[in-house]
Amino acid sequence: MSRVARLGAFIVMTLAILAAGVFIIGSKEYLFSSTYQVKALFDNVAGLDTGADVRVGGVHSGTVQSIALPHNPGEKVTVVMDLDNSTHEIIKHDSVASIETEGVLGSQFVALSFGSAGQGEVRNGETIQSEPPLQMADLLKKTSGILDNSQLAIQNTVQATAHLNDVSAKIDSGQGTVGALVNDKQLYSNLQQTTATLHETMLQAQTGVTDFQENMEALKHNFFLSGYFKKRGYEDSAGLAANKIAALPQGTPLKTFTYTAKQLFDSRDTAKLKNQKSLNDGGNYLAQNPFGVAVIVVSAGMEGDAQKDLVLTEARAMVVREYLVENFGFDDSQLKTLGLGKQAGANLDADWGSVQLLVFPAGTVIPADKPAPAAITSTPAVPF
Repeated sequence: MSRVARLGAFIVMTLAILAAGVFIIGSKEYLFSSTYQVKALFDNVAGLDTGADVRVGGVHSGTVQSIALPHNPGEKVTVVMDLDNSTHEIIKHDSVASIETEGVLGSQFVALSFGSAGQGEVRNGETIQSEPPLQMADLLKKTSGILDNSQLAIQNTVQATAHLNDVSAKIDSGQGTVGALVNDKQLYSNLQQTTATLHETMLQAQTGVTDFQENMEALKHNFFLSGYFKKRGYEDSAGLAANKIAALPQGTPLKTFTYTAKQLFDSRDTAKLKNQKSLNDGGNYLAQNPFGVAVIVVSAGMEGDAQKDLVLTEARAMVVREYLVENFGFDDSQLKTLGLGKQAGANLDADWGSVQLLVFPAGTVIPADKPAPAAITSTPAVPF
């Protein structure tokens, strides 16, 4: 190849790379797609920068176009966002904008909540509601105050206990009898005062503990501790029993979809999905065919703690259900979960366990609720 040809090829390749880079950056910033603007007002943007992500339901759907300071004291900071036109169907007049943080030291982004079905769509340039960002300094200051109150309550409890011990010692040593206690008004008055002090101290301690629990719950849903819970694929156990049934319905399933846990989940001891698309065959069937009830049945392998594996199978059933409900259109009240815990001799994978989607015909009756059994370690209830 001649020198001129090589030079021409080099120039063409360089222009192609440059053009690809422009289109990639343009796609990130929505330069080549149809967008509309919405505004939100904040007292403090907590370090948010122009160009930051705007996420709708956790999905990148726009960018922060500009941030304008107020012209007068008492006014708010205006954040202008460019959103993709596809969000028009879910961003409504009652949607709320909030500023959140990725990780402990991560960057800020704007999160927009879904609007209600009965609300109208937001038009270009309109302002939506906002909520103030949770700042770490304020949270730590409040937590410090709660700990101070708890320490004071503990000191008061110790003092009250010492008073009671002193009274008990005098009674045991013969310095007073039950009759003397009743007739000695001064001693009776002291004991009554001590009891009142102990009651007030316990109320203070209870208030301190309640406030501390509320702030720890806020921390859990904020960036400070979110990674610990997300590592397991679910934030807490509150939703595990929401759609759980006690046992499988009677009758033969119309259709059965079977998966190994290793095929679907990130590791043996988590409920974090890694290969969700493997569930699409089951989801498409639910969306395209009539059925009475479907049950997601999950079992664990024989290694590890039985109680933890029972919770793990319930959590895996919950996250599989969430994926199917969010990505396929059907009546989600017909989709139930059943976590079996350990199952011997029937798992497709002895270490990880398995997942089944059992689809029953119309008219199938869901068994009445009863206390969930302990983790099963013998013959399984469901043939795998």
